[in-house]
Amino acid sequence: MSYSAYQSTVPAFIAMLGNMAAWLDKAAAQKDEALLIEARLAPDMFPLSRQIQIASDAAKGAAARLTGAEAPAMADTEASFAELKERCARTIAYLESVDPAAFDAGLEKEVVITFPNGAGLRFDGATFLNGFAVPNFYFHAATTYAILRAQGVEIGKLDFLAHLAGHMFPPPAGGNG
Repeated sequence: MSYSAYQSTVPAFIAMLGNMAAWLDKAAAQKDEALLIEARLAPDMFPLSRQIQIASDAAKGAAARLTGAEAPAMADTEASFAELKERCARTIAYLESVDPAAFDAGLEKEVVITFPNGAGLRFDGATFLNGFAVPNFYFHAATTYAILRAQGVEIGKLDFLAHLAGHMFPPPAGGNG
């Protein structure tokens, strides 16, 4: 049985976007949403809201570029946790609609990303996915988590990996084994 690029990325994108939405629920219960939405780790970094927007863009952009489809347009105007959670949900819905075979076929095609200044990046699909899209997605997911932690939101590694809850088992009886 082979394990495809789709299987190793799209379900992980979906899981992490769901985790990120859950972090916002915990954050809303603990801190002032208006302060958190603009919080950042350093003055020259994007705020929390933009981190989530870029993570969403990275996930849906990877799927769209590899399949040759059009990703759903999102205006990057989210100004509340509810709106950011809705963006995560819309991104998840799009990812769930992606054809796995088309995604995997995209590993062989050329992917070109052009920046507003005209410069850009050119990859084969596999290099784009593994060298750009996946690291970019996780950079912004981890930065979202770090901003919340730095602001005192009580979340931990189990929140980052919450999608694995169904795989946990209790320790053996009698202690540390």
